[in-house]
Amino acid sequence: MKKFLKITAYAATFLLIVIIGATGYISFALPNVGPAPEDLKVEITPEKVEHGKYLANHVMLCVDCHSVRDFSLFSGPPVPGTELTGGERFDQTMGFPGVFISPNITPFGIGDWTDGEVFRLITTGVKKDGSPIFPVMPYHSYGLIDQEDIEAVIAYLRTLEPVETGHPKSKADFPFNLILRTMPAKAKLTKKPDPSDQVAYGGYLVNATACADCHTKFENGSYTGERLAGGRSFEMPSGTLTTANLTPHPSGLGNWTKEMFVQKFKMYDEHYKPETVGPNDFQTIMPWIMYAGMKETDLEAIFVYLQSLPPVENYVEKFKPRS
Repeated sequence: MKKFLKITAYAATFLLIVIIGATGYISFALPNVGPAPEDLKVEITPEKVEHGKYLANHVMLCVDCHSVRDFSLFSGPPVPGTELTGGERFDQTMGFPGVFISPNITPFGIGDWTDGEVFRLITTGVKKDGSPIFPVMPYHSYGLIDQEDIEAVIAYLRTLEPVETGHPKSKADFPFNLILRTMPAKAKLTKKPDPSDQVAYGGYLVNATACADCHTKFENGSYTGERLAGGRSFEMPSGTLTTANLTPHPSGLGNWTKEMFVQKFKMYDEHYKPETVGPNDFQTIMPWIMYAGMKETDLEAIFVYLQSLPPVENYVEKFKPRS
């Protein structure tokens, strides 16, 4: 009996040492994506700023998260005056493992960051101080696009008027605060394909818009479904939203035409006035109003790419109101 207790004590001690060592490594050695590029200096030109504005507002949708959204209106358009000043809350009621507050990315919030530090954050998920951010900002997708597009967004952000805010800091729940440190990854930047190659260019845009982040089934902290086949659920105040299948199966976009796809976005253009959403009405996190500003040629390329995917059968109940 004494021998058994002695062995058990040794095993428990060894396990404790392993846990302490692993926790220490994760806490102090990760994330490890390399330093921010010190020599990166983004040139501010009218063309680059205009392109960055287009990306931030209608493609990469920085405005979507870094503003306060008004979900009393359909599709949750940004509250006027809060654009890019942060303050949107993502918390446990929405299925997030903690409380995450989008930061102010006007020059008030990032004015003391170098271009290299902003670039590293967008493409790897690592902040100025070396700590990680929660991938509600899809840095894994942004790390796959063209450096010139990232630089254009930075150029645009540098031209904004600084707006002072005092948002609380984000805080991940335990043990996700440790898991979070393992998530950042080094960027794998690519060159933007020629728009004439609609499949390749559309695939590039799907990464830039991070469509797969929402339109892939997600359970217990990881993606469990076929990419872009829909099925991810989000808890909304009025019910449960489940994302659509974007593959060319009849349960997805199999019966859609390119014209139907483009028109679905363009119906929410500048002439659209968002409707008020009632307590049990359908509501979505899909930022239709921002995506509506995308160029028709870009939307067409996205559709052509989606139609090139293997069809996946996945019929979903798009919205289930609360009983």
